[in-house]
Amino acid sequence: MRWSWKIIRLAGIDVYVHATFLILIVWIGLSFWLVGGSLAAVISGVTFILALFACVVLHEMGHALTARRFGIRTRNIILLPIGGVASMERMPDDPKQEMAVAIAGPMVNLAIAFTLWLWLSLTNQLQGAEQLALVEGSFLQKLMVVNIILAVFNLLPAFPMDGGRVLRAALSMRMSHVRATQVAARIGQGLALWLGFIGLLYNPFLMFIALFVWIGAAAEAGTEQIKSTLHSAAVGRAMLTDFQVLTPDAPLSRAIELTLAGSQKEFPVLEDGKVVGVLTQDDLLKGLQASGEHAQASRWMQKEVLTADIDEPLEKVLERLQSSHCPLLAVTRKGRLAGIINLDNIMELIKIQTALQERDGEMKWEA
Repeated sequence: MRWSWKIIRLAGIDVYVHATFLILIVWIGLSFWLVGGSLAAVISGVTFILALFACVVLHEMGHALTARRFGIRTRNIILLPIGGVASMERMPDDPKQEMAVAIAGPMVNLAIAFTLWLWLSLTNQLQGAEQLALVEGSFLQKLMVVNIILAVFNLLPAFPMDGGRVLRAALSMRMSHVRATQVAARIGQGLALWLGFIGLLYNPFLMFIALFVWIGAAAEAGTEQIKSTLHSAAVGRAMLTDFQVLTPDAPLSRAIELTLAGSQKEFPVLEDGKVVGVLTQDDLLKGLQASGEHAQASRWMQKEVLTADIDEPLEKVLERLQSSHCPLLAVTRKGRLAGIINLDNIMELIKIQTALQERDGEMKWEA
């Protein structure tokens, strides 16, 4: 994962921190220095933000471990300055399961807040809200308050917050998943407009949150539309059948000729009719720079080739392409190469299907 470092592994899930997280640490340290004017204040501020992000990790683990109960794997968790992201293979198709996964994160924050409240109450350390400040006040009580804020914020009914997924799951019990996503996305964007207006009047930071919510809602709706478009399509519908191939001993100069003669940028490498590698445009450029145009394709090709049967669902193939470093997938029929497919092919099919669906919708409206 680029610009990220692994910091821990919890319950079989790797937790990474992004390089930009360091900017947040520096900013927090500077803020506490300006307010407190001492090294102790800086240490207190940095310790607090690290404790807060430990709670964020637990929030994401809540999602991940709940998803695991439904057979869904979480690839990793990454910490960013704006929060944490659990990279799951997918969200559950069952609305009740999706609701359980979505609500698990905020419930962890509320559980942390309740535990801290219980401890502070039993030890008589609870303070009035007026005694809490950036530098002063109970460390644990401030952490309790922030966990409550995190839970409430994440339960707002807007993507990409957990509340948006809870809303979508609830709507999916009464309508199609695509329609539920569209309705939830519109509600989220309406909330974003309201936050933007409030931010314009009172707090500019709310405008940043509004933009984040607006983009997240649009992205979720777009992703669901793509899934719906590809749901019933097979790989064979989008694969490219008119393409050029290379042999393992072909010089890179042959790849140059084919690249300049057409629009193809990735070439399957075949030996005895079987795909043994893929020469991508990046591989070609690296090979030319390091070894020249007479180097053989087998030296620079990627040997781990993704393959898919011609009847395999296109939605599954898209997921594999997006998670792979190789931009091309070989499509086979009874073990023999039948075509190739990349993200460009799939995007073209999506555009065509979307245009046809919009036309059908307009015709139904006119009728």
